[in-house]
Amino acid sequence: MMNIQKLIDLLKSGKKKYISRAISLVENEDPIAIELLKNIHKTVGKAYRIGITGPPGAGKSTITNELTKLLLQKNKSVGIIAIDPTSPFTGGAVLGDRIRMNEIGLNENVFIRSMATRGSLGGLSRKTIDAADVIDSANFDYIIFETVGVGQSELDIAKTADTTLVALVPESGDSVQAMKAGLMEIADFFVMNKSDRPGADTAILSLQTTLMLKDHDENTYLPKVLKSVASEGRGIEEILEEVEAHRKYIEESVVFTQRRKRINKIRIKEIVENFVSNDIWNDDRKEILSKELELITNSDLSPYQSAERIIKHYKEDILYNK
Repeated sequence: MMNIQKLIDLLKSGKKKYISRAISLVENEDPIAIELLKNIHKTVGKAYRIGITGPPGAGKSTITNELTKLLLQKNKSVGIIAIDPTSPFTGGAVLGDRIRMNEIGLNENVFIRSMATRGSLGGLSRKTIDAADVIDSANFDYIIFETVGVGQSELDIAKTADTTLVALVPESGDSVQAMKAGLMEIADFFVMNKSDRPGADTAILSLQTTLMLKDHDENTYLPKVLKSVASEGRGIEEILEEVEAHRKYIEESVVFTQRRKRINKIRIKEIVENFVSNDIWNDDRKEILSKELELITNSDLSPYQSAERIIKHYKEDILYNK
C-alpha cells in the first residue's frame, strides 16, 4: 500500500502528476483515499473557491480560461475542475473543456481536471469537493469549478463554492427564466457574456429589476450584473474585481464561516449516506432484490414490502455480527 505521508509530501510540491494520482484514488474510491483525505484536512482551506455556472452556450469555459490567464498574470496558481456529462461510452468525462483550455493547461501553475457527473442529479460529481481538497492541499491559490449547466445542475455549485458567478447571454431569456432555473438563489453576481449581441442591455435591465425586487436590507450583498465579451477578453478584469469584492465582504462577516459550515454539513451527510448505502447493498441483499423483482413487476409484491424485507435483513445482519 502506498505510504500516506509520502503522498501528502509529494502533493505539497504542487506537481501535477501527484495531484492527478491522488484525485484518481479519490474518484476510484480506493481505500487509501479516505486516509489521504483525513490526513490532508488540516492543510485544506487556503484556496479560494469560485463557481462558474449557467446555461449551455453561455461561454463558461471561455470565462474560466480568461479569468485563469488574468490570475496567472498576478502570479496566482489555479486549479480548475470542469464538471462534464458522463460519457455514454466510457463512463468518464468528455474532455472538451480541457481541449478548449489547452492554452493555459501547459502552465505549471495551472492544474485542470475534468470530472464526470456520473449520474449525479445535481450536476456535480460526488467526489468534486474531495478533488478540490486535494488541489487545495497542493497549495493552489484559487480553485475554479465549472459546472455542466444543464437543468437544475447549477444549484449544486452553491454547496461547493465560496463565490458563485452565473454566466448568461442575451439569448438565455429574461430574468424570470433565470429565476425558474434557480439561478437567482445561488448567484453572488451575474455576468452577461457576449454582451455585444443585440438585446444585451434589455436583458441586463430586466435582470437588475428582478434583483431589486428580492427581499434585502442594508447588510445584504446584492448581486451585480456585469458585462463581458470573454472571447475578446473584455470584462474579465471586472469579473475578478467583483470576485475579490465579494470575498472581502464574506471574509469580513460571518458569511464565510457559515458557508463553510453549511458545505461541511452537506458533505458529512453525503459521506454517511454513501457508507450506509454501500453497507446495505452487499451481495446477499442484491440477491434478495433480484429474486423479488418479478413478484414486484407482477404486482404480487409491493416495492415497499420488498424494501422492508431488505431493511429487516440488514438490521438482522448488524445484530448477528455484533
